[in-house]
Formats: sequence, structure tokens, C-alpha cells
Amino acid sequence: MFHSGIADEAGGALDIQIKAHKELGWTHIELRNVDGTQFTDVTDEKFEEVCQKLADADLKVSCFASGIANWACKISDPFEKSVDTLKRAIPRMQKLNTPFIRVMSYPNDNLDDNAWRDESVRRMKELGKMAEDGGVILAVENCDGWASATADNYAAYFELVNSPAVKAVYDTGNPASHGQTNTWEWYTKCKPHIAYVHIKCHEGPKADGTLGAHQWPEVGISKVKETLEDIFKSGYDGGISIEPHLKSVIHEGKSISDEDAAYMTYVEYGKRVTKMVADARAKA
Repeated sequence: MFHSGIADEAGGALDIQIKAHKELGWTHIELRNVDGTQFTDVTDEKFEEVCQKLADADLKVSCFASGIANWACKISDPFEKSVDTLKRAIPRMQKLNTPFIRVMSYPNDNLDDNAWRDESVRRMKELGKMAEDGGVILAVENCDGWASATADNYAAYFELVNSPAVKAVYDTGNPASHGQTNTWEWYTKCKPHIAYVHIKCHEGPKADGTLGAHQWPEVGISKVKETLEDIFKSGYDGGISIEPHLKSVIHEGKSISDEDAAYMTYVEYGKRVTKMVADARAKA
């Protein structure tokens, strides 16, 4: 078992991201945006620079938090965009010995539900073949796309794709942040497919109809404590990666406005989750 985190929430610069993870005493880091660029899109020269800095810091990359099939995409976008990104990522993942690349399941673009499902599954099957050949895992997050529309969709998605290289990265905070209160149902239905875990927490929809806000991991309706306790009791021994969304929410266009506050918030969030994980493992 190891800790990690989507490090651009600690700061935009790789040096700051590394500093936060070293302060937390963690051995792993999850990379999304590095010095302002999506990590799967950096130049070869920049990639080599990142590799050297990570080696110097003795940090392993647990996951490439890619933009494949995410909130910035649509099911109608050319599939070649996803293929090209994965082609570029796989040899880099192999070099860094990174097992996971985070993906989503394609937001809709006016297709009926069946057509949307079928095209998303078709695409993920093809990407899954590429991942299997490359020895990596596509970690589908319950965020945007057909698989994230309902808990039943998410559970069914992995059966429909039916690939050993397509697994779930379950994010504890996503159901509530999308206006759904059945957090435990989401977790229990996808549990057999979970290979990686993201931790965030949300208060859930409010009485006035607004979606509410992200919270520290001990509060809200995301059942972080219960999820950690159950998954460790079930023998899970993989990564727990934080994505606080307190000072930065990439998909909402909320960027870091106070670098010091973002850094301190990220580190404090990491410390709290480290304690929650230790308590949950002790209970297990």
C-alpha cells in the first residue's frame, strides 16, 4: 500500500509538487499538469527533465492523470486524439514503471443513451487492447462520461469492456460533487473492479438545489472513512491518492490563486488522509 496525490493541487511547478510529497514522506506522486502542461503532452525534452527530477527526489509516478475521454472531450471527438495520447504515454509509463493512466468514459454529445454507451465501450475496448499490449492499466474514473452517469453504469462498464487492462479508479468525492447522494452504492457496486483509489470529499447537494462544496476528508457525505475501512478489510493493498479540490478544481476552471495556501492545504490534507488510512488499516 502507498500514498500518492494529484500533485498540481499543491502547486503548478514540478519542484513545488515534489517538495510537497517529500514533506509528506510519500514515495509516490500522481502527475496531471506539470509546469502548466498536461503531462501526457510534454515534449520529449521536458519528459526527460521530469524523469531526472523525480529520480533525484526518489519519487515514483503512481499514475498519469491524463485527459483521455475526460470532461474536456466529447464522444463525438475524433477517436484518434485518444489513441495518439495513449501511444505517446505508454512508452513513457514503461520508462517510469508507472502502472496506471487515469481516463474517463467520454461525455455525451446528443447521442441517445444506448448509442453513447456502445461508442464509449467500443473506444475503451480498443484503448484496452493498446494498454494490455503495453503492460499498463487504464484506470477509469467515476467522473465524466457514460460510466459515470449512474452507479449501475459504472459497475456495468467494466463487464462490457471486458479487458484485463481496464479497471476502476474509484473517487470517493465524485458522486456527491455531481449531485448524487448514494455514495456507498457507488463504492459497493464498483468494488470488484477497483485497482486504485482517489480521495476527495464533498458535502453533497444543498437544500437550495446547489451542488455544495468540497470538504476536508473527515466530513461531508463521501464516506471516506467507511470506504477506507471496508476496502482494507477486503484485502486492498494498492494506492490511495489525494485530490483535495479545496484550492484548485481544474475542470471548473478554478486555478490556484494563493500558492502558499494551496501548498499548505495540500500537505495538511495529505497528513489527514495518512492518519485516516493508518486508522483504517489498524482496524482491518
